Amino acid sequence: MRGEFLREKSKDYVSAAVSMGASDTQVMFKHILPNALTPVITFAPFAIMGYIGTLNMLDLLGYGLQPPAASWGEIVKQAIVDTSQWHMLVIPIAAMTLTLFMISFIGEAVREAFDPKVYSRLR
Repeated sequence: MRGEFLREKSKDYVSAAVSMGASDTQVMFKHILPNALTPVITFAPFAIMGYIGTLNMLDLLGYGLQPPAASWGEIVKQAIVDTSQWHMLVIPIAAMTLTLFMISFIGEAVREAFDPKVYSRLR
């Protein structure tokens, strides 16, 4: 976040706002903050995907949540041991895949909504 503020602070529109007499608070909240939040907000869904994947893999390896707590990785781990119940393997993997795809689509939509330069109709 600090790096985004420093990058935005050095841009021309901030110098223009300062030269027009805007106070430091106005420059920070009206000009820098909306532009600095965009990369942070668009990164959040992809970070959540990484956290979910990491938790599932740690559960699968036995280093995640302990057995009384139900998680997709723990269910897959139990299904690998008991191969007679195929649905215990297929359903959690399908749920993980569907959830990660949906979070990815949400992340792409947020990125598209906040980045008008890349997806402009007037290229």
